[in-house]
Amino acid sequence: MGKKNKGGASNLGRQLIKDRFGHTQRRKVDNDTMLHTTELQDGYDWGRLNLSSVTEESSFQAFLRTAELAGTEFQAEKLNITFVNPKQRVGLLSKTQEQRMHQKHDEHRDQLKIPRRPKWTKETSAEELVRAENEAFLDWRRDLALLQEDEEILMTPYEKNLEFWRQLWRVVERSDVVVQIVDARNPLLFRSADLERYVKEVEPSKMNMILVNKSDLLTEEQRRHWAEYFDSEGIRTAFYSATLVEEELKREAEEKGLDSFPEVQQLHRAVDEIKQSLDSVEDALNVIEQKCKMIPETQSDELPRLPGDKNSPRLLSRLELIEFLRNIYTGPRHTEQHVTVGMVGYPNVGKSSTINSLMTVKKVSVSATPGKTKRFQTLFLDKDILLCDCPGLVMPSFVLTKADMLLNGILPIDQMRDHVPAVNLLCERIPRHVLEDKYGIVIAKPLEGEDMERPPHSEELLLAYGYNRGFMTSNGQPDQARSARYVLKDYVNGRLLYAMSPPSVPQTEYHTFPERQRKVIEESQLPGQQQRAMRINKSTSKELDNQFFSDKPTHAHVKGRTNFPNVRLANDGSLVAGNDPAAKPWRHVKKERREKLRKKFSHLDEH
Repeated sequence: MGKKNKGGASNLGRQLIKDRFGHTQRRKVDNDTMLHTTELQDGYDWGRLNLSSVTEESSFQAFLRTAELAGTEFQAEKLNITFVNPKQRVGLLSKTQEQRMHQKHDEHRDQLKIPRRPKWTKETSAEELVRAENEAFLDWRRDLALLQEDEEILMTPYEKNLEFWRQLWRVVERSDVVVQIVDARNPLLFRSADLERYVKEVEPSKMNMILVNKSDLLTEEQRRHWAEYFDSEGIRTAFYSATLVEEELKREAEEKGLDSFPEVQQLHRAVDEIKQSLDSVEDALNVIEQKCKMIPETQSDELPRLPGDKNSPRLLSRLELIEFLRNIYTGPRHTEQHVTVGMVGYPNVGKSSTINSLMTVKKVSVSATPGKTKRFQTLFLDKDILLCDCPGLVMPSFVLTKADMLLNGILPIDQMRDHVPAVNLLCERIPRHVLEDKYGIVIAKPLEGEDMERPPHSEELLLAYGYNRGFMTSNGQPDQARSARYVLKDYVNGRLLYAMSPPSVPQTEYHTFPERQRKVIEESQLPGQQQRAMRINKSTSKELDNQFFSDKPTHAHVKGRTNFPNVRLANDGSLVAGNDPAAKPWRHVKKERREKLRKKFSHLDEH
């Protein structure tokens, strides 16, 4: 076959492309000539502009166009980098700053209020009431915003939805007893003193009460300190643990499977007989009690204080708490048939868990997220006790830093942006040996010249924890962000225990830590890779000194030559005297085996 013509029909596509786009390529001109007068720099480049009519534009485009007409220039900010030293208390306040903030908290504690429901009458229309509630709510938010801005005080992210506060107002109005459920590890943070004042403003006969949940985390001595403190405040308190009660109920449910055996049935019958005899004794005691009440009381200006009015540090069971709620209120009731108990509390303090444990079945959904319960619910605990469950509310309260809110469970850990301040605060509260015993890790010790008794930094704890658990990043470093979430959740759930003391008791006397349980392991006993992964500074001064002053032997790397007949190559590669000719030095030398590159250059991958 003959050679195909280049300009034939097969090359039609190329010709069309050249015809369409070939004229756009301009001829290069070396010197400044006047070939194209339209390219003169006369102030406008008309060929460059893509003119189009603009009749409608977005707000962002309008802003840019206005800035361009005004001659505003936008420049990128450079050199605004802040270097953070991981060895400092990042995100925490100094001792002087903490004292100053505590003084500000004491000065402005009276301004820490919850929104009030405006006064209304039967003649008030629904529209007028809604308008008054909105205005009062806006005034309340404005006052708190000014307090934060003027005094530079950090507060909890309180609820900003008016509908949730309306639910609280209705619960307070319906309830005879308003129970605030607080966390036993820091009751004062979750207690709202202004809510107690508002309850008395609505009806002076209503009663306030504090239920200290998760009290199984406290010792009896610690509960006694809090009972005495709330006695001095004049408010009734009960200690309870919803977790323990739920475990007991689960255990009882498992034991019911053994009721089919005859021996167990016989024991149940014996227990029933004992219960019947106890009921008869209780009925007799009730008759005696009614007769005693008929005896006229002594006239006095002040009523005698009964022993039952004093707060007890005893951890109540489910039946004991129900009996406590039944007998605590003796004033006029909202509904004559039963006493109404309103349950109020922060999210994540165990409010829903407490209600479920009292009801012995799941009546309320449990969640640490605010807003899970949309409307208040009424549940009959017994024929004479009605529980009124309020949606979880974050009320305004003073805190020092956001790290406090993370450790107290107010802010969700899964949505955390910066883990360093919270872990630093945790390391200040929990000693080094407790962390090592709990997790079975070895935290890097302070370097030479540093305080040997200082708490570990966040990076030191997270590097050791992440390496021990196998939480590694793609480049082989321990994953600190993932490790921080596990450690902080252990603190919030009570596995790492730290309880705040009442104002009248020193913190060091109130909460003490156990002694070290595990044997002390020196860092030098760990594998080299683990040592390097646990360090913030990858090279220490001791290692640099050893590297610099180490004896490095010198060797001559020479090959055998034919003009030295009485020299041969030894096994270590050096030349020694010998009778064998050195013409073939590779004959008696073991050739180096080829190794995998990641093994040969493993020293380059060291942390």
